[in-house]
Amino acid sequence: MKRRNLLAAVVAGALGLGLAGCSQEESGSSASNDQAAAPAAEKQTYKWKMVTTWPKNFPGLGTAPEHFADRVREMTDGQLDITVYGAGDLVPALEVFSAVSQGTAEMGHGAGYYWKGKIPAAQFFSTVPFGLTAQEYNGWMFHGGGLELYREAYKPFGVIPWPGGNTGVQMGGWFNKEINSVDDLKGLKMRIPGIGGDVLEKAGGTPVNLPGGEIFTALQTGTIDATEWVGPYNDLAFGLHQIAEYYYYPGWHEPGTALELIVNADAYNKLPKNLQVIIDVAAREMNADMLAEYTAQNNQALKELVEEKGVKLRRFPDDVLNRLREMSAETVKELAEKDEMARKAYESYKAFRDKVVPYTDISERTYLNIREGDKNEG
Repeated sequence: MKRRNLLAAVVAGALGLGLAGCSQEESGSSASNDQAAAPAAEKQTYKWKMVTTWPKNFPGLGTAPEHFADRVREMTDGQLDITVYGAGDLVPALEVFSAVSQGTAEMGHGAGYYWKGKIPAAQFFSTVPFGLTAQEYNGWMFHGGGLELYREAYKPFGVIPWPGGNTGVQMGGWFNKEINSVDDLKGLKMRIPGIGGDVLEKAGGTPVNLPGGEIFTALQTGTIDATEWVGPYNDLAFGLHQIAEYYYYPGWHEPGTALELIVNADAYNKLPKNLQVIIDVAAREMNADMLAEYTAQNNQALKELVEEKGVKLRRFPDDVLNRLREMSAETVKELAEKDEMARKAYESYKAFRDKVVPYTDISERTYLNIREGDKNEG
């Protein structure tokens, strides 16, 4: 009996060890399967739509979003796949902000002053007449508190913004008559958005807000009398020289026009952290690359417009610029008084401008003046 009981105990023990071993193997297999499944979960793909205010693949403005989408696709190994739609392909140009806010598209690319009816302060994050240059604007955005205010202004709409490119100092616009005094602006119907349009209205003109794709026809048919767009690189591409005789500079109304990348906040918050960081990095690259492209392309385009197309290049008279500067200061202050968020943006913008302009004067301005002097002497 003792031997029989001992044998039974040994068998039972062996069976127990075997069952435990099986249990461990199953557990190990399950853990192994979980580890194998983890990368698959992390590799969830996201297919997004980006709507823009520009014609599809338009030089600079339209190609920048395409390049952004390509870079994000490459950096995420296809995990975030963005399809870019030009103005009117999915939504009208001036409805890009609403489309992103409502989730019709996860991303958008445009300019803040187009949404001034929804967010008056958005104009400060695009451009201010006689305001910051592109270089100064980027300083305000990334090292002067501008980006934080930018996101505060857009947050109620469920939208997260980034600076998404800059055209640099623009041209003053296309006219079919010479501008010799401020009185020549009275009664003028001109395509000019943002605060610049409000200044034109103060000068007696009529500002008209049109997307780029509608400008040529509007000027050709007389719906508008004059227009500004961007600068030689883009204006040549639109063929504006075919319907306007005089090309004025400088672009007092847009001294460093910032474009923007906007993202639906709910969609963004569903992304893994690494994809969120990639969007930020790619947006910063797009912001820098666009300015470089315009710097590289504008002069050759201007040379073609003047020397080959016969465009009459004109500088606004000093008295016109001086009066526009005065009216711009008045208009900006009036805007700040009407809206709390605009006031906060204005105060931050002005404080940064006061901080950096003195150094800009003794560095950039002085250098450009002596460089020009050296060229003339040579």
